[in-house]
Amino acid sequence: MATHSLLVLYGSQTGTAQDTAERIGRQAQRRRVGVRVQALDSYNVANLISESLVVFVCATTGQGDPPDNMKNFWRFLFRKSLPAGSLCRLDCAVLGLGDSSYPKFNFVAKKLYKRLLQLGANALLPVESWVSAKPTLDYWSETGALPAFFSDSWRWWEIEYNYFSLPMSLMNLLPPDDQAPPSSVHPFPARMVSNERVTDPSHFQDVRLIEFDITGSNIQYGAGDVVMMRPCNITEDVEQFCQLLRLDPDCYFILTPTDVPACLPQPCSVRYLVEQFLDIAAVPRRSFFELLATFATNELERGKLAEFSSAQGQDELHSYCNRPRRTALEVLTDFPHTTAELSVNYLLDLFPEIQPRTFSIASSLLANPNRLQVLVAVVRYKTRLHKPRKGLCSNWLASLDPTQGEVCVPLWVKKGGLTFPQDLETPAIMVGPGTGVAPFRTAIQERIAQGKTANVLFFGCRSETKDFYCHLEWEEKVQAGHMTLFTAFSRDQEDKIYVQHRVKEQAKLLWDLIANKNAVFYIAGNSKQMPTGVCDALKEVFQQEGGVTDSQAQEMLDGMEKAGRFQSETWS
Repeated sequence: MATHSLLVLYGSQTGTAQDTAERIGRQAQRRRVGVRVQALDSYNVANLISESLVVFVCATTGQGDPPDNMKNFWRFLFRKSLPAGSLCRLDCAVLGLGDSSYPKFNFVAKKLYKRLLQLGANALLPVESWVSAKPTLDYWSETGALPAFFSDSWRWWEIEYNYFSLPMSLMNLLPPDDQAPPSSVHPFPARMVSNERVTDPSHFQDVRLIEFDITGSNIQYGAGDVVMMRPCNITEDVEQFCQLLRLDPDCYFILTPTDVPACLPQPCSVRYLVEQFLDIAAVPRRSFFELLATFATNELERGKLAEFSSAQGQDELHSYCNRPRRTALEVLTDFPHTTAELSVNYLLDLFPEIQPRTFSIASSLLANPNRLQVLVAVVRYKTRLHKPRKGLCSNWLASLDPTQGEVCVPLWVKKGGLTFPQDLETPAIMVGPGTGVAPFRTAIQERIAQGKTANVLFFGCRSETKDFYCHLEWEEKVQAGHMTLFTAFSRDQEDKIYVQHRVKEQAKLLWDLIANKNAVFYIAGNSKQMPTGVCDALKEVFQQEGGVTDSQAQEMLDGMEKAGRFQSETWS
């Protein structure tokens, strides 16, 4: 192994940045470069002053926020007490990944880049060039950004597996640490109490209100917090995968080297690996095809995989894989000769880890002690492929039936992006159409229990009779004088009515609450058109009732956001 070394640090929310970082790491290993790939929060940031070459790969979440697994690093790096030249020995590059349709596109990467320069680091490339550049070591070597030692010959890194048979009961020898707080490594097995469909049976969308018993978990949560769950692959897919790769699902193995993912037990069964760890139902990324191509011996399959791996073949790959949402498992069935050549040693390189899913908590401990509820839209849709597409986690949750026997779901809780006023008098204006109402149900239950009744909710859905979630609860709270409710049922009349229309209709009320009573305004829900529509409606309220210009209305909205009086939590 050469003495040169590269450190790749990533901040990833959905797994894309992690995948990219691991891809960079694999390319370094092929060139016999010593490389470490770590999440930013698992790295001791105090050691950064002694590093010589680091690539940072990071995503942006929410409203310009760092991903969860780099927040501690972020706080440390932006300490004002850090000396200006503390990173003078560091050569670095920053790769930002994000959606250019978001207002704060790659905000974290750009801010990180500037901070590294402030601390004296030497940037090998300007952060802006990464938007169009190939995130590969080939590109960096061609541009002279990285040292010449990266041009060494390729060599694969291998993981050794030792297979042997063990009784199933051996897994019981690996109990979790009961004293550890619930986390991704030690989640709490929460008993599912109920799994209720809250949409009419005739409605196209299946939405579930699911309740868990968290007694004895030491879990504490408040309004705006989120619960994390890691789903499992369905039995049918697990069996098909094992058949394709000729694996015995009941066989156990020990993974070496020993720095294996923390959530994989040692020894581990093939069934556990495939069912609970490998994301075989995900739409594979380009790196999947790059690695798969190295196993291809069939000329036709090798040519197609090489095309999908090339820069010129990305349109073809998008048409084959991304647009129809073809899964990694389905790709394997399309390339049977190559699949037959796959070595089990490369499963952890080929398939990413199943990522935990985030759900806004939809209940309050003050109203429902020892209980946690979520509102889940079950994702099912058609593409040009014959088999309907299904969201892994939502369909897994929907399939669990606590009336047929005890069901436990491993979960843990994290702080969310929404925070609510602490004082009794400050009003909360909440716009939450569809399942976006979930965090506001928590907030309203919690605030009412605390004696806070200045609660205004704008709720929207398609039909009052088909998908008006929790309507009996809202009616009861309105009658008790604990909240004000405005509804928009978009399909119950000829002209579609959305929550933004109701916001404009309530201009006088909203202006009074915001301008005179210091109200906080919240948006939660789908990120497509609703947030922009609501923001535009709110600016119209400012113009109509406050007599300000369009630019002044935007300044007011920006000011509210800076002061924490305008908050949003949206998802695609």
